[in-house]
Amino acid sequence: MKILIIGAAGMLGARLARRIAADGSLNGRSVGRLILADVVPPSVPGGWEDRCETHVLDIGEPGAAEPFAKDRPDVVFHLAAIVSGEAEADFEKGYRVNLDGTRALFDAIREENARSGHVPRVVFASSIAVFGAPFPDSIPDDFALTPLTSYGTQKAIGELLLADYTRRGFMDGIGLRLPTICIRPGRPNKAASGFFSNILREPLRGEPAVLPVSEDVRHFFASPAAAVEFFLHAAAIDGASVGPRRNISLPGLSATVGDEIAALERVAGPEAGALIRREPDETIRGIVAGWAPDVAATRARAFGFRADASFDDIIRAHLAETDPGGSGVPDGQRDAGQR
Repeated sequence: MKILIIGAAGMLGARLARRIAADGSLNGRSVGRLILADVVPPSVPGGWEDRCETHVLDIGEPGAAEPFAKDRPDVVFHLAAIVSGEAEADFEKGYRVNLDGTRALFDAIREENARSGHVPRVVFASSIAVFGAPFPDSIPDDFALTPLTSYGTQKAIGELLLADYTRRGFMDGIGLRLPTICIRPGRPNKAASGFFSNILREPLRGEPAVLPVSEDVRHFFASPAAAVEFFLHAAAIDGASVGPRRNISLPGLSATVGDEIAALERVAGPEAGALIRREPDETIRGIVAGWAPDVAATRARAFGFRADASFDDIIRAHLAETDPGGSGVPDGQRDAGQR
């Protein structure tokens, strides 16, 4: 198989590439080539130097997607995007990358289909930002798409394109409405949702973090490890069983900011929670107020998608990844709440 990952230098794209390389197969078939593309150079998984090629490109640039479609990959993972906060701050950039880039990729696949009849499985990273308030307690699968951000609007349009191009037989698409991914490693980015990770990640390092919303804000989460499993499962799922409703709301963990902080203190002690500074930000609060607090994900669960069990598990998994063989808890916090 040939596997293409657009957005392969991002946190999830890089994890997905490493996982596919480690397994050496996808859907029970051997992977012969791994093609990684992003706006910055993606990393080649260890041992795959002879079977992996990397490309630096902007998917929003005219013609950028055409060579990849002509290479006829079996599976395309489309993860490239401008994150929510940046898409709201830079209207033109958000639409150029998130909408124009997505359509350009889909059109390149359509044109190759016209030439060769090739129909790749396309897994599109969408978002629960396609939903907008007012919300029920738990969003059902048939909830209307009424996004309240430019990012959500761009993802919703991408979902419609994916469904229509699949209906026309140009590709075999599955769109995944991802929960907010937490805990994201590294440093803060421009995502409006970034603080959900920041208030856990930085205190676990012994560093302060800023909380811009109140602790009663409820949101919907999945860990990076769960997200990778979502993508792999979507690559294997039977398209006929999914039917024409090609975009799937994924399962996750519904929790308040207070729940996050409580889990942090159970795992790393009250010293970690004390590092969180409350600094209200009305812009962030307004964006987050338009996001889903919980999603039923009934179809996704029926299709075999699985969610994280608790925030404690998410935190412990993050610690195991950032400090293999150790406690992962900064000095001065190692004994607090450790088991």
